[in-house]
Amino acid sequence: MPFVHVCSLARIATTVADARASHLISLINDQTAVTRPTAIAEENHLFLGINDITEPQDGMVLPGAEHVRRLVDFAGTWRRDRPMVIHCYAGISRSTAAAFITLCAVRPERDEYDVARRLRNASPIATPNPRLIALADAMLDRRGRMIEAIAAIGRGRDAMEGNPFALALEEDA
Repeated sequence: MPFVHVCSLARIATTVADARASHLISLINDQTAVTRPTAIAEENHLFLGINDITEPQDGMVLPGAEHVRRLVDFAGTWRRDRPMVIHCYAGISRSTAAAFITLCAVRPERDEYDVARRLRNASPIATPNPRLIALADAMLDRRGRMIEAIAAIGRGRDAMEGNPFALALEEDA
């Protein structure tokens, strides 16, 4: 069964190896070096150079619709025969938003609230970036349900780094 794994920058190599992943998504600022594990083919690695912000700030890259479009399109190319790993710097905000968006994009029939509850159960510290969620909600025509589902789980507990976790694409997993 396919899974989406979420981790921090520091845990990419072990998470990719342990999961035997075929795809990797990096959501991190442009100045941070990301070493793609050799198990991930170059064409199976999406790098989105964005900061974890919700409003414009000087010297930072605000997540935009073009970033979410690239994420959704990349998720659509994933064959789902092996897991995907998504990371940001801490594994708390950008990566958890991208995991939620990926599940909603590749499984449009899934209930947003169920996916959000599973995200919270898997990671008590997950605090998905609300700008990424809002942009994806509009792009995927979810009519506010993605935004409401993430608001319903609330902010995660404070932490410096998240523990790796996985979300199943299937509801009964």
